[in-house]
Amino acid sequence: MKNLRSVAGRLLQAILLLALPLSGQSGVAGIEGSWDAVVVVGQAEVPFRFEISAQGAEPKGFFFEGENRIGSTSGKFADGKLQLDYEFLNATLTASFDGEKLDGSYRYNRKNGREYPFHARRAVAVAADTDASPKIAGNWEMTLVGPDNSTTKDPRAVLSWKLYLRQAGWDVSGSILRVDGDTGTLTGRWQGDSLVLSHFAGERPVLLEAKLQPDGTLDILVNRQNKYLAARTNEARAKGIPEPPDPARYTNVKDEEEPFHFRFPDVDGKIVSDADARFRNKVVILAIGGTWCPNCRDEAPFLVELYRRYHAQGLEIVGLNFEASGEFADDKPRIESFVKEFSVPYPVLYGGAIPDVKDKLPQIVNFGAYPTTIYLRRDGRVASVHAGFASTATGEAHMALENEVEQLVERLLTEKNNERASRQ
Repeated sequence: MKNLRSVAGRLLQAILLLALPLSGQSGVAGIEGSWDAVVVVGQAEVPFRFEISAQGAEPKGFFFEGENRIGSTSGKFADGKLQLDYEFLNATLTASFDGEKLDGSYRYNRKNGREYPFHARRAVAVAADTDASPKIAGNWEMTLVGPDNSTTKDPRAVLSWKLYLRQAGWDVSGSILRVDGDTGTLTGRWQGDSLVLSHFAGERPVLLEAKLQPDGTLDILVNRQNKYLAARTNEARAKGIPEPPDPARYTNVKDEEEPFHFRFPDVDGKIVSDADARFRNKVVILAIGGTWCPNCRDEAPFLVELYRRYHAQGLEIVGLNFEASGEFADDKPRIESFVKEFSVPYPVLYGGAIPDVKDKLPQIVNFGAYPTTIYLRRDGRVASVHAGFASTATGEAHMALENEVEQLVERLLTEKNNERASRQ
């Protein structure tokens, strides 16, 4: 009888241990699962979906760009301390786990990189709504109302932007497209009479809060700083919203009849210039960007695909990066990581620091966006300059841009070399 009681006691103890919540588990298993997370940007708490899984004893943390998972490259968890490194973003998340929540920070490791407070709690399912939600799916345009209260005082903030919204019941997704690129995929839902959308995938933290007005417009607050008025595209002019700038006309060159010149080192220090034999009588895409630039990262897979499709027909692509530190020794590993991540088959050159582009490329007029992509004819003259890049988050705008670029490249490849223009 005594033995039976002993066995029963051990069995009960085992059952109780199995019934312990995840917060009571030790090691990485104690933090595995889905989390409702926020980063704090100024006065705004930007919510986002976050997930932690275990690979053996190593934790792996995932951001989400739409439904695409963006995983950490290394991590560790010990004594309640979590560290996740995102080598390709040059960023680190650190947090303490108290058994219920995670609190810490997310910082960019580059020179003068920002740091955001980070908080996360176990994800809680949102109850389904049965009432009808306001219908706001479609294409909109938005413009700043009142002063620019952002800390950066970006002159592009006063320009009109495009807003693309998709809706499934109370759930809404979309993206803001500025002349210099987009916000990534905003996700969220109607909460009563307020629409709350957000984005953070290791970069581009955005909180958008909006209310639908009786006249069909949207009053929008972005990151608890700036107010905007939005109207459907076909009603925007009537509502007093100026037309957004055309990214194909925003930036140009001083003399379209003069061949465009570039001369910069690659990551091994070898000088590459427009005068090199490999570019003679070739269509060249000069992609001005940086590893710190989210939309440059969005553009990279598209450029790689263009190169693979059209290189044999006479297309060359050159990446020209202007980086955060402006110090070659610091920036070289970032460029090498970028090339590895996207399997870039074309040369990526080093231009210097972010502000240097106007001095290093004096032929450009009104440079104002990373990325800026310059398309050169076979004789070296500029055929087109495109500011920014519309990622897949913008839906139809992304598809339209891809089609436009493909048609441009195919047209340039069929053009004969203009003998009147020569490289100098």
